Amino acid sequence: MKNRRIKTISLRSLTAAVAAGALGCAMTACMSSRSGAAGGEVTGVGGSSFAEPNPYGMVLIDRGAYRMGPATADSLAGIRADSRGVSVDAFWMDETEITNSKYKQFVFWVRDSIIRERLADPAYGGNEAFKIEEDKEGNPIKPFLNWNKAIPWRNPNEDEQRAIESVYRTNPITGMRELDPTQLNYRYEIYNHTEAAKRKNRLDPRRREYNTDLPVPTEMPVISKDTAYINDEGEIVRQTITRPLTGDYDFLNTYIVNVYPDTTAWINDFDNAYNEPYTRLYFSHAGYNNYPVVGVSWEQANAFSNWRTDFLRRSLGKEGVYIEPYRLPTEAEWEYAARAGNSESSFPWDETLPYDERGCFYANFKPMDGDFVRDGHVITSPVGTFQPNDFGLYDMAGNVSEWTSTAYTESINKLTSDLNPEYRYDAALEDPYKMKRKIVRGGSWKDVSRNLRSDLRMWEYQNEQRSYIGFRNVRSQIGFARGTQQKRKK
Repeated sequence: MKNRRIKTISLRSLTAAVAAGALGCAMTACMSSRSGAAGGEVTGVGGSSFAEPNPYGMVLIDRGAYRMGPATADSLAGIRADSRGVSVDAFWMDETEITNSKYKQFVFWVRDSIIRERLADPAYGGNEAFKIEEDKEGNPIKPFLNWNKAIPWRNPNEDEQRAIESVYRTNPITGMRELDPTQLNYRYEIYNHTEAAKRKNRLDPRRREYNTDLPVPTEMPVISKDTAYINDEGEIVRQTITRPLTGDYDFLNTYIVNVYPDTTAWINDFDNAYNEPYTRLYFSHAGYNNYPVVGVSWEQANAFSNWRTDFLRRSLGKEGVYIEPYRLPTEAEWEYAARAGNSESSFPWDETLPYDERGCFYANFKPMDGDFVRDGHVITSPVGTFQPNDFGLYDMAGNVSEWTSTAYTESINKLTSDLNPEYRYDAALEDPYKMKRKIVRGGSWKDVSRNLRSDLRMWEYQNEQRSYIGFRNVRSQIGFARGTQQKRKK
């Protein structure tokens, strides 16, 4: 089975990067006119760097090295010693897990985008103010939604009312008006920069092989790309296309993801348990807003990350091109952050027990057989309830397990580099189900203490939605100066 693709940046990012490259050339040309004063000596080209704003709610994790994986064996837990030295570059990481409140913002954005599309649709009145199709000079451009035009929630006319109500439904049992989750689909595109950069995939065959003793390759490279569309029945159809390389767009992957969490996970994860209140209220009730979102698959977490990136870039205007994308952490980044760079500790805290000498717990987990409440909580707890680790990160053990970007395979340690290690496998629809496993870390509210270990690797299928799995985002740091994150004093 081939390791097919690594998804990295969106098409908007690629286009902006090309524009930034052109700007860089222009700046170089301007600066080079001043270098003649150096008397013909090469002195280098100066310039200013983009001052990256501190991301809201994120902590800077300095670059560093550590021993990844269990350093000692635990026969009772079935853990064998398998540590190795790795290094990771600096990155920003969310202080807490993504909450219901933050994920609702994504869901409501998708809802509002659908409503705006329909308000501009002639079938619902065709108000052109909700969609921009021309520039200021009247020239046609690629249409995009006008987010400056407010949705007429109050006092809409008949057509506007039909557009707004089209994303809602009446619950046949309760008679309540509610969002129709089946319509909340988010479409996005990711440019596979890694595959596009590989020599074997270059369009010019003379640049695929540098060894002049070998003949110039004559066969066109074969690529695989994901695409998706919605059929006439309103169903999402996903396809993986394999074909000879024709151009850069062959590295552009399209995804359509239904973004609404699976609220029934609370029932399906636990047989013969009365968890219906969580199904009804956990995501919808404002009282749970500051709790970690659950019932979100790896695919949905990636969709959120892409939306969060575009949401920020639009607010920054032209400078948005310099922002690295939000993404799921690699397994190596997650473990380094959880252990606060400490290779000696298997937990986010220094002690081997999950509580201090006063009996105060360090995390939300299952302390004893059948006893979920000894730590003060039955299920999840509000994010940030327990003390952070030395990097200032909350709930890196317990509360909810967290998705990473890394694919799971039994031989992963033999496949990855010791520099920013990462293994990506974007499974095609027809691939065996076991090829669709992704690594989760940290343990959850339903786990016993040994499953909270930061060096312990677990996995789940990428399309599964669990009541005990959530996620947080990271973003690679821009810049070359040493980070400023300080450890807490002991």
